[in-house]
Amino acid sequence: MTTLLSTSDVAKIVALQGPEQVFSSMLDYLLSDFLRWQEFDKSARVASHSRTGVIELMPTADSEFYSFKYVNGHPGNPQAGLSTVMAFGALARVATGEPLLISELTLTTALRTAVTSALAARALARPGSRKMALIGNGAQSEFQALAFHCVLGIDTLHVYDVDAGATRKLESNLAWVPGLRVVRFGSTAEAVKGADIVTTVTADKAYATILTPDMIEPGMHVNAVGGDCPGKTELHADVLRAGPVFVEYEPQTRIEGDLQQMPADFAVTELWRVLTGQGQGRRRAEDVTIFDSVGFALEDFSALRWLRDAARRHGIGARIEVAPRTADPKNLFGVVSEARSIQPALARG
Repeated sequence: MTTLLSTSDVAKIVALQGPEQVFSSMLDYLLSDFLRWQEFDKSARVASHSRTGVIELMPTADSEFYSFKYVNGHPGNPQAGLSTVMAFGALARVATGEPLLISELTLTTALRTAVTSALAARALARPGSRKMALIGNGAQSEFQALAFHCVLGIDTLHVYDVDAGATRKLESNLAWVPGLRVVRFGSTAEAVKGADIVTTVTADKAYATILTPDMIEPGMHVNAVGGDCPGKTELHADVLRAGPVFVEYEPQTRIEGDLQQMPADFAVTELWRVLTGQGQGRRRAEDVTIFDSVGFALEDFSALRWLRDAARRHGIGARIEVAPRTADPKNLFGVVSEARSIQPALARG
């Protein structure tokens, strides 16, 4: 039998555990997988682009488990009452192909994206960073804010969005968080001034320059999340030249990230190398570091493992029959025959 988790199930897990436990435990799963990066099958995600957005498939596997995620990105969806990002995925056993878990990944993608941002910042930002600018206050913004608050101790949030309603929504949703001060600004330039960390998480599918070189201050860590498909950027090219750039999976980021603006020989470092001590992260306090994050399948693999274990622990989720269980596995048609045989009985009532 396969466990099925709905969005309500995942929300219940998050509510039962609370933000600090959710972000710290998911980070542990993610870090453990990044530390064994070379054990995974890796490929850039398969994307189907259209005028209005993109639909992607993101698979990966180690020797024990296989996972995939289906995910879309359609910036115009909110006008139709739909989420910009919608996702689901599965975790299966490599040895048999048996599907173990099928889950929503819309809420979970926001969680794992925020955890990945916090993991990278913990490795790359200046120690003692307490102030973060959050540019783009849409669906993922609260998750980014909470992850940085819980993992890095960010206590002051400078927020800005071209949509004032999105910022009001963010302020309302974070009003209950103790020790987190949210300050609204009237522009990106004003919001990033004096920030230790700058997170950009905008949604428009466009070549945008949310951050320009004049906004970058010595010692900043830039966490660029929104540039995640061809034709979509957030950083001016000279921002990338301001300091070392770190990525998840280089072949994918060169196609989809802000890195798509740069020549093929522009040097980057994959995050796993810093986490394992095989690569250099921040060298000096005054250095600028940039994490060009597009999301990678390993992060969903980690999140699905976390979901599976959390669902077991809390007794959450439905058990469904995705693959038939029969006395004779070679007699697949027997499932149909059995269904036909009970039809007359059902008709008789």
